[in-house]
Amino acid sequence: MDAATPGLLAPDVLDRADVRAALIEHDFAAVFTLIKKWGGLSQNRIASACQLTPGKVSTIISGAQRVTSFDVVCRIADGLRIPGGLLGLAPRPWEGAHTTAQQDQPETSGARPDTDEIPWRPDATVDLAAHLTRSDLVMDRRALTRALASAAVTGAGLLDSLEGWLVPAATVPGQRRPGRLGMREVEELETTARAFRQWDHQYGGGLRRKAVLGQLAEVSGALDDHQTPAVTERLYRVMAQLAGTAATMAWDSGLHRRAQDYYRLALRAAHAGGDMVFGANVLAGMARQMLYRDRADDALQLIHLAQEGARAAIGPRVRAMLHTREAWAYAAQGRTAGFHRATAKAAEALSDAGADGDEPYWIAYFDEAELAGVTGGRLLDLARTDPRHAAQAADQIRAALGSRGAEAGRSHALDRIGLAECQFLAGDVQGAAAETVLAVHAARGTQSGRVRAQLGQLYPYTVGHSTSRPVREARDSIRDLLSS
Repeated sequence: MDAATPGLLAPDVLDRADVRAALIEHDFAAVFTLIKKWGGLSQNRIASACQLTPGKVSTIISGAQRVTSFDVVCRIADGLRIPGGLLGLAPRPWEGAHTTAQQDQPETSGARPDTDEIPWRPDATVDLAAHLTRSDLVMDRRALTRALASAAVTGAGLLDSLEGWLVPAATVPGQRRPGRLGMREVEELETTARAFRQWDHQYGGGLRRKAVLGQLAEVSGALDDHQTPAVTERLYRVMAQLAGTAATMAWDSGLHRRAQDYYRLALRAAHAGGDMVFGANVLAGMARQMLYRDRADDALQLIHLAQEGARAAIGPRVRAMLHTREAWAYAAQGRTAGFHRATAKAAEALSDAGADGDEPYWIAYFDEAELAGVTGGRLLDLARTDPRHAAQAADQIRAALGSRGAEAGRSHALDRIGLAECQFLAGDVQGAAAETVLAVHAARGTQSGRVRAQLGQLYPYTVGHSTSRPVREARDSIRDLLSS
């Protein structure tokens, strides 16, 4: 195969959490079984691609023989076009050209609006919303596969595109068509945006994503008309809310580049509507995405951008939330002292919070339970390299679980998964197995791709304990859910 040869596997196969977990473990019995199931490849086709005999593939799948040769692992990676990073290898020689070719493919037809200008033009924001929603609402399976393969933008390419956040919006001529939207209609749109946001926060996933995009398209159409200034401002704020929800739904569906597109739209819309507080929240969401992509430096820059642009407007709950994202970035960088300093600032800010009505409804979730949950999660990050943090992480996560039950949906499931990992790191294998079963049960109540990804990261802890029946059952429960 040369560098231009396309891979045998569709990108969505390699994006599956169960496939990634098996690749990380070099569990090629599971890898080949899952590839047969989800990739549609026969044993003979796998054997031919990997320069193995069909008999060899058969014995690997049956578990009679394990792949231990580095050379064979490389042949599997190159034959099936599996990126080296998924197998713990250096990037393969063909990855650069292949990845570039994928990323250069146009995602949709039609010219994309120019949104790189500074200062930001509100009319360009409306054009961007129309472009994104129009292309996504007609996205077919082939376009979805390309979108799944598109990597998130990082570094200067991301940060430079957000500089307009710190500059007042440009003044543009009024639209020619008269708009007759009244405050009552705007309030109905606000109620709908709030309901979509609540649903996503509780359940995750992308089941209602098309409904959100349809509503977003309606709002962009209304902003294309000449509305009164008061209506226009509130419509931009509704657009920001809907675009923020679309971003998290896209991310939960594995569409990382598309999630960034909607985050960028949400930031521009919040900017156009004068809602700097929600804009800071959008930047915090972008920072979280970067942290999940192991880009702690980018995440820290995004948080500082949020703090700089909205410092005079944010209340104590939002300020506390931003400090926790800052702490997360420090933890990812291994800066323990910075993590503790930022966490203390978050606790101090939250102690100043008043009644929920004093700040926007969307930050009401950030309470003592949320602070405990995110602090526990970050201590867990530190515990992965220094298990001495595991007990403290478990204490924080238990505090979160004690304050918010299963009705917290996605957050509850992530807490359960985190506590199970803490138990494994602390050496309490039996307790970890019991907690894993609870985590899988909680995960079944969500449609969140992030929850499944975290379960995939928990799976390797269950490997190597074949004599323990509870651990075997916990491992089987993870595998059953991830392969469903």
